[in-house]
Amino acid sequence: MLGVSGITDRIRHAGNSRGIYLSASALSNHFGKWTSKDRCSGNSGKAVPGSGNRRRPSKLQHGRSYKAQPQSYQLTLPQINSILKTNEYSFKVPEFDGRNISSVLGFDSNQLASNVPIEDRRSAASCLQSRGMLLGVFDGHAGYACAQAISERLLYYIAVSLLPRKTLIEIEDAVENERPVLPILHWHKHPNDYVNRETGRLYFTSLRTYWQECIDLADEEKLDTSAALKRAFNRLDSDISLEAQIEASNPYTNYNALRVALSGSTACVAHIDGTDVHVANAGDSRAVLGVQNPDGSWSALTLSTSHNAQNPEEVHRVRSEHPASEEKTVVRHDRLLGLLMPFRAFGDVKFKWSLELQKQVLESRPELLTGDEFFRSYPANHHTPPYLTAEPEVTYHRLRPQDKFLVLATDGLWDIMHRQNVVQIVGEHLTRLHIQQPISAAGYKVTVGQMHSLLLERKARMSSAFKDQNTATHLIRHALGSNEFGNIEHSRLSKMLSLPEGMARTYRDDLTVVVVQLNSRLIGAYNRAEDSID
Repeated sequence: MLGVSGITDRIRHAGNSRGIYLSASALSNHFGKWTSKDRCSGNSGKAVPGSGNRRRPSKLQHGRSYKAQPQSYQLTLPQINSILKTNEYSFKVPEFDGRNISSVLGFDSNQLASNVPIEDRRSAASCLQSRGMLLGVFDGHAGYACAQAISERLLYYIAVSLLPRKTLIEIEDAVENERPVLPILHWHKHPNDYVNRETGRLYFTSLRTYWQECIDLADEEKLDTSAALKRAFNRLDSDISLEAQIEASNPYTNYNALRVALSGSTACVAHIDGTDVHVANAGDSRAVLGVQNPDGSWSALTLSTSHNAQNPEEVHRVRSEHPASEEKTVVRHDRLLGLLMPFRAFGDVKFKWSLELQKQVLESRPELLTGDEFFRSYPANHHTPPYLTAEPEVTYHRLRPQDKFLVLATDGLWDIMHRQNVVQIVGEHLTRLHIQQPISAAGYKVTVGQMHSLLLERKARMSSAFKDQNTATHLIRHALGSNEFGNIEHSRLSKMLSLPEGMARTYRDDLTVVVVQLNSRLIGAYNRAEDSID
């Protein structure tokens, strides 16, 4: 866990301080844009293997100590707010005749980088040809390539998986006859969520092949949501693997496909439709539901399971899929083959391909990997692949009126905040109750002077209360700046936000947070209607 103080080692990959993968890009917003020749600005097209994707060294391996004195310079409040709010995004579901007919009122999201460039990604979209809303967070490792790709592709694959065969036939007929295609998703994107147009043709072709195969499964009934989510995850991961093996005529497409496949990313996606919530998770990001109790207090209900060495069932699953002779090597030092911390992820083909296939692909295109020694090496104790899967674990929950919000976040948040604290902070911010509640010393010995200071801080908070209109921003502010009493310390927050690029990763991971506010009134009406039918 990476805390503000007393930090422990929390890297995804053991070994030296280099990142062990690459970096990348993705698909355009709608089918009609896939032929665009434009590329969005940013680092997606210019990154080279090994550049700007350094992981911090393990303390156990290096034992370094930094004796430099902390800087006396302190960020001003406007500077802090500018940093925290740069990537914030809010969406409110439109009302009709003054009423909101969706179980989702809206959502807030935000990101704060630790790696340079940031390796986390986020996605959100409303389903237009079916029902519901899709929201996801993606935690890339060894570069942003895979996270970028799945953040732009996975929701399309899920939407296709949820569509009835009749709608898929209509889409295919329109594409085949070069007629306009109605979009299947309405994206909710921050301007900084860039898109790489050059890969659009390849990604569209793969998606079209997928829906053609869905059409050909004529005897199969429409999948339930859980099965659709699993199929979408697995199919996209399969396409990522296949695209890296095929030589395209465009050198950039070859390079990008290999970068995506060699890097990796976890994924946590929620599909909300009426009172039905399905969370598909592969890796160690997390989904937590905020539940308000009758007395107004808050409880946290986790809707996902982490796939890492801290989950005994996941360790057993991984070991059971390989011969007994590999029992001691499949999971070593709490990592897959001693290297990879998440036990489920997209990409990471070095843990999925046979050694023969790795040599065939990598050695046939050495020019794509120039300057990166890792990609010319192979994992030790690699005998019976695949060792890694992208198949998600899907959790279903029927919403109740007391379920007020859903938090999706990468492990950068959960490493430094307990789920109960997260729910408490979000719940109080949404209901505007925290100013009125009494100050608790939480078991600490507090002097009269200290209590006076706490009261003054509360008074200051009341005068500038709720400067964060975005709940995700508010949560990140608390994650980095709260003291033991739950109050924001300006000096602590300033230090955490002004760490040099090379040192920030030592103290925390990238942070990506999505807070979905639920429509309790409508959910209650749904439940009453469903109960009356039953």
